[in-house]
Amino acid sequence: MEKTVNRMELNGYTEDVERVAGLPLPWEKLNGSSIMISGAAGMIGTFLIDVIMYKNKNEDGFSCDIYALGRNEERAKERFSEYWDDQCFNFVNCDINKSLNIDIDRIGYVFHAASNTHPVAYATDPIGTITTNIIGTDNLLDFAAEHGCRRFVFASSNEIYGENRGDAELFDESYCGYIDSNTLRAGYPESKRCGEALCQAYLKQKGLDVVIARFTRSYGPTVKLSDTKAITQFIKKAISGEDIVLKSEGKQYYSYTYVSDAVSGFFTVLLKGECGEAYNIADIRSDITLKDLAELIADHAGKKVIMEIPDEIESAGYSKATKARLDSAKLQKLGWKAEYDIASGIKRTMDILKLSY
Repeated sequence: MEKTVNRMELNGYTEDVERVAGLPLPWEKLNGSSIMISGAAGMIGTFLIDVIMYKNKNEDGFSCDIYALGRNEERAKERFSEYWDDQCFNFVNCDINKSLNIDIDRIGYVFHAASNTHPVAYATDPIGTITTNIIGTDNLLDFAAEHGCRRFVFASSNEIYGENRGDAELFDESYCGYIDSNTLRAGYPESKRCGEALCQAYLKQKGLDVVIARFTRSYGPTVKLSDTKAITQFIKKAISGEDIVLKSEGKQYYSYTYVSDAVSGFFTVLLKGECGEAYNIADIRSDITLKDLAELIADHAGKKVIMEIPDEIESAGYSKATKARLDSAKLQKLGWKAEYDIASGIKRTMDILKLSY
């Protein structure tokens, strides 16, 4: 059972927010401006908002208005209760898959992070998965173009690369692997690919400044434990004092990113990225097989790993890629560096989440 805990009062979490807020980036671009965030109450969006609100409250002369988009006002109010009455924080109740009638004359920046991002959602809401990544993206791009947006950032995914063809150890931003498009599970990666193409179309046709942030499998203390990704369920079991359940042989070899590093990567892309470019946000120190990840989490919790056959819904939502490791050299050239490797990131996540249980 989750306690009602202000995450900004948790020492480890506050330190992460302070570190990202203090990075040597051109923050002046955000000062006096505004940022609209779809998927605001998600793992990435929540941490991002905490960083900006921290700067608003603690840095003299810094002010950036936030427009947090979401469909559930009650849930958002619970997530952002400490900011709800702050003049810099604005919640906008809307469905981005419908026409956006938002009463704003101009917007500084737009970050589109709304998306189904876990296996059960892919399997039970495949239409919503696709439409948010295509129709929702188009609606937000159109809104940004019509409201003087300085830069639009699309939250893409490591899944756009598809299955490793066996010709690359790490995927750079130009890699394109195989996706069987005639499957239910293809809806997520194919619609993310289409979202990226829409960004390029708006750049060419309407002159909108766009950049693409390709996130890996992210985790951290802002994750919702209802999320059905394997890493989230491993962590949920561990902090509840249960054994870790592995529903495959665990040979999948993926890149992972702790949430503060994912958000510092986002801000680097937003503030220093080149228009029209895509950037992988990943760190080789956090590449790990699923089996080793399960054992790492189990060891930290003093539990063991047990095998279990997934049910039909779970199986339908699982990624079919067996090896997907990202090359972040392009982002590192902009000065980005991950703070946490997989072991320290997992430990930090579990230590902070335990304070909420």
